[in-house]
Amino acid sequence: MTTSCFDRDDEKFIVLINHEGQRSIWPHWKAVPGGWEVVQGIKGDKKTVLDYIDKAWTDMRPYSLRIAMGDTVDKEKDKVADVSIVGTSNVVPIGA
Repeated sequence: MTTSCFDRDDEKFIVLINHEGQRSIWPHWKAVPGGWEVVQGIKGDKKTVLDYIDKAWTDMRPYSLRIAMGDTVDKEKDKVADVSIVGTSNVVPIGA
């Protein structure tokens, strides 16, 4: 029986974001699926990237709903990790 790459303790993950601002973890070596982009600056073990998502993705409403409700969104800012909200001990810069 094989273990999913999402369940391996030694796996390194990145964070993805889609056009609606939804986030997902993704194994760093897998091709990024269509409709998703890499959040630059965050890569680490599963706990690190899940902690990052938990702290960075505080508004679960899709961008389109937030805009329709009169809120502003900064899609470009969301594509770059704010490592100040997660400790950097397990984070490896993208490209490393």
